[in-house]
Amino acid sequence: MSHKPSPTAIIADDERLMREQITARLKTAWPELVIVGEASNGREAVAMARSQEPDIVFLDIRMPEMDGIAAAKALAGQVHVVFVTAYDQYAISAFEQGAVDYLLKPADPERVAQTCQRLRDRLHATPHPMEDLLAQLSQRLGGSDLKPREYLRWVQASVGNSIRMIPTSDILFFRAEDKYTRVQTESFEALIRKPIKELVEELDPDEFWQIHRATLVKVDAVKEISRDFRGQQIVHVRGSDEKLEVSRSFNHLFKQM
Repeated sequence: MSHKPSPTAIIADDERLMREQITARLKTAWPELVIVGEASNGREAVAMARSQEPDIVFLDIRMPEMDGIAAAKALAGQVHVVFVTAYDQYAISAFEQGAVDYLLKPADPERVAQTCQRLRDRLHATPHPMEDLLAQLSQRLGGSDLKPREYLRWVQASVGNSIRMIPTSDILFFRAEDKYTRVQTESFEALIRKPIKELVEELDPDEFWQIHRATLVKVDAVKEISRDFRGQQIVHVRGSDEKLEVSRSFNHLFKQM
């Protein structure tokens, strides 16, 4: 009986610490998996995958030179791809189908184990053409060939007894409060009924970061990050005295701290 070779993988992420974390999680969840290379950008990942011919590539979505989606298109039909992202609106809306798997940063051990099991099953099955998978991804993102999404630019909100149209460029942060979400600008606050989980999917992730399950903050409005007596990260924004707590799930956004 011939010995079946161990499955192989490449990890591509522009953050060294994130590559190390994913490697450690994979070694625990799938000891037989051999990591044959690490890449710090999309072009390097494509070149490495073509030379090493791994079974799997773990691709960060946002990388310099070539992003993960472009790298996946370049490797279509050659490898199984797992996308890695810090933005769950990409993952939840685009990768939930299970055909192309995903991991959210920071990589949760149980989720990594689930991904490894899916990959084991896939390696023993007839491969899905990557072109079909990318077409599904494109459709879920709302356009062919992965055209840029149109993000929310205005918010219709209640201010007292009136309704105002507030440009997202004027908003400092969104914060869930009871049945409403508070919209905070430098000069006033307003209320909307749209929950944070919907706003996460509709706002540009380069402009607004989720720092807590109940809070979205405009990146350009962040003045400084401090720590409280518990060591918890606190975001301070210009034009407001409010202190916005960062939950542990989002500490990686301010990794310099």
